[in-house]
Amino acid sequence: MRWWWREVSGLVLPALCAGCGDARTSLCEECAERLAGPPARARPCPEPAGLPVVFAAARYEGVVRSVLLAHKERGALGMAGPLGAALASAVRAASPHGGGARGPLLLVPVPSARRTVRARGHDPARRIAVAAALALRCAGTYARAVPALRQSRRVSDQSGLTAPERLENITGALEATPWAGPVLEGRRAVLVDDVMTTGASLAEGARALRAAFSGHLSEYARMSAAVIAAPSLSFETSRN
Repeated sequence: MRWWWREVSGLVLPALCAGCGDARTSLCEECAERLAGPPARARPCPEPAGLPVVFAAARYEGVVRSVLLAHKERGALGMAGPLGAALASAVRAASPHGGGARGPLLLVPVPSARRTVRARGHDPARRIAVAAALALRCAGTYARAVPALRQSRRVSDQSGLTAPERLENITGALEATPWAGPVLEGRRAVLVDDVMTTGASLAEGARALRAAFSGHLSEYARMSAAVIAAPSLSFETSRN
């Protein structure tokens, strides 16, 4: 019921900017601009095997970190719109040619653990993926968010784990849904998440999709990924 209280409190309490805390607005213009990019290639160090090319809209620091945490942990669901717009810019960088000939550009969110979704009252990555697809459609790109991945076993909370521990925790934990084949085959898919830290979750998502389409690897050799933010030490300002 946490989501219910958050929604009601948003109606009766003064609005505070999710980025800087200023009153009278849920996200001020200056903080919104911090989310706007421009997107750039992001690479964790060390880089896990199988990680697709990843683009991020911003560095995971300061205002950007505050807005993401407000949406993910404090139920500021109204931030899905601006965060989705930021993710859409990273998706465009990751997929410059847009959707495939047979259908839309498909955004595949990395799924959260079921118990984490229950505790938060929502799935942040999926909510932002839907908002990003809407932003892309409004800008003229045919796009859809498709929850084509699911967890195949229980995993521990990734927060607080080292890079090797995160990789061990998530490896083999995702699989494509049974209906993913007809939806994804022959189309352009971009893995999406809110934040990339070690890259373990995105690498596992890519592995799961490739495993599901082992007979069509050429279709997915160009698989890419997009996130809203990545830590500053792993963030490159060049697309080369």
